[in-house]
Amino acid sequence: MDNRDEIRDFLASRRARITPQQAGLAPGSRRRVPGLRREEVAVLAGVSTDWYTRLEKGHIRGVSTDVLNAVARALQLDDAERAHLFDLARAADARPRRPVRKVRPGLQRMLDAMTDAPAIIRNGRMDIVAANPLGRAMYWPVFHASLLSADQGQARSRPANIARFQFLDPAGPDFFPDWDTAADVTVALLRTEAGRDPYNKELTQLIGELSTRSDDFRGRWAQHNVRLHHAGTKTFHHPAIGDLTLDYESMDLYADPGLNLTVYTAAPGTPSCDALRLLASWAATTLDQIEQPQDAEASSPRSS
Repeated sequence: MDNRDEIRDFLASRRARITPQQAGLAPGSRRRVPGLRREEVAVLAGVSTDWYTRLEKGHIRGVSTDVLNAVARALQLDDAERAHLFDLARAADARPRRPVRKVRPGLQRMLDAMTDAPAIIRNGRMDIVAANPLGRAMYWPVFHASLLSADQGQARSRPANIARFQFLDPAGPDFFPDWDTAADVTVALLRTEAGRDPYNKELTQLIGELSTRSDDFRGRWAQHNVRLHHAGTKTFHHPAIGDLTLDYESMDLYADPGLNLTVYTAAPGTPSCDALRLLASWAATTLDQIEQPQDAEASSPRSS
């Protein structure tokens, strides 16, 4: 994944969505491009047109914080987009990071201590690298799909990957009833991660696979939307339990760069709270069939 291409496409896409009226400029006439012209962004940011043109071509290395903030204001970037722009600037000078596939024992003990709430730890590639028993039970369709993946006709396990399951597995739309919204969020999170770590080969390979095999993914990827994922509500349809509407809290683990912890809860007295108790009972009898993604070995091939 070329960092300069990402910078160019991201800035151009943000520029194209702002009308002159939204920027407080006269609309003018004979506009050949949607949104603002480069020279208009340059005026709004207080820089020369040549300088902004060079920036939009991907030459972001060494650009000061003040200038990046000025460009962010001119393009009316939200918090996630502003963070993405700064990530792109940092990544221009960064070395590739090693993908995280396992967690420290202390993190796994922390997860296991959460007995009443599903909890997972994922990396930026959307691999689930750790979970507590209730989290593995809730995401059982994703884990199950990873166990049944095949490579060149040979059965093998893959990491339990939320994005691959969501876009490529037939069970994805059933598990995520509000599929369009969930798909938008997943792609935005992958785009955000690509800005942080554009030289991650495994991330690039996943994006290439999804772009090749899924029109839905490819169209969303081209929009260059990014997202900060901290809190909200998600709806799932578990094949053994039924519908679950859960609140979630999501946080990056700063002691373990590249990892994110998400914990799900249900309001007391709601049907989803009862469903979580049912999920815990189901997990107690079936969890021995749900293996950790990094240790699992598929027992039979599955066509895909």
